Amino acid sequence: MNRMRIVATLAVLALALPAAAQQYPTKPIRLVVPFAPGGSSEIISRVVAQKLSEALGHQVVVENRPGGAGNIAMEQVARSEPDGYTLILGHIGTLAVNPAMFPKLPYDPNRDFAPISLMAAVPNVIVVNPSVPAKTLQEFAALAKKRPGTINYGSAGTGSSGHLAMEYFKQVAQIDLVHVPYKGTGPMLTDLLGGQTEATFTGVPPLLPHIKQGKLRALAVGSAKRTDALPDVPTVAESGYAGFETSQWYGLLAPAKTPKAVVDKLSAEVAKALRQPDVVQRLAADSATPIGSTPEEFAAYIRKEQERWGRVVKTANIKAE
Repeated sequence: MNRMRIVATLAVLALALPAAAQQYPTKPIRLVVPFAPGGSSEIISRVVAQKLSEALGHQVVVENRPGGAGNIAMEQVARSEPDGYTLILGHIGTLAVNPAMFPKLPYDPNRDFAPISLMAAVPNVIVVNPSVPAKTLQEFAALAKKRPGTINYGSAGTGSSGHLAMEYFKQVAQIDLVHVPYKGTGPMLTDLLGGQTEATFTGVPPLLPHIKQGKLRALAVGSAKRTDALPDVPTVAESGYAGFETSQWYGLLAPAKTPKAVVDKLSAEVAKALRQPDVVQRLAADSATPIGSTPEEFAAYIRKEQERWGRVVKTANIKAE
């Protein structure tokens, strides 16, 4: 008798889950961004949140919760109710770099989250101060080999995507550059423009105006394809380093155990949003490329990136500060 009741209960639950997904959402959704306002994370999250609000009929509210290299917000969302009403903007740092760089994280990037969609990527670009006598990436690498340990490159800080990107290139090109970490992209850029440092490998948006004005020289972009923002700048792979790829990417996740029907519904709506011409145009203005993926594709991408950046962090012996 008890067994029959259990079977009947399970059958009712199985029918109820798709129905719940059809009704979802019935109230506002919170999208947590683990970074301060401003920059690509803000633009991507708000553009997608607006489109999801229109499609789902309930407001998707963006909430910035910076701190701890994104770890604080990730932990909070990991512990949230898995009902689809709390989501988080995932990033190359919180999902792929931090697991390798921090000896202990307050969350497990694979076990504690349900990937929804890889939303967009912003290419990194290697630039040098015009005083550097290198017009191409190969010339820059040759110069670095001729002058090992004398060329300084800046980043937004230890463990930042720019730091990891250049360390990755150093390993591939087998060159020796000196890392100068700053507290943010702004001060790093000030010193690069002033000639106190000679190079950087960071996201396109803050560098683009200075490249166009001739104050910085772009050598190569880290993305798999050239970016529309800099169509004449080759990729690192095109410059002689086959298979090289690095971008700042962003995706949407929910707490683990969020119903699959809800995850699939959100994934489908995100994909629709990213195909809309006004979204494509808005992201392109920030040099971001819309992607859109299935939950399974995003999960596989995260694992691939964890392997890539885990090797870079270990080889470069990068420790969290």
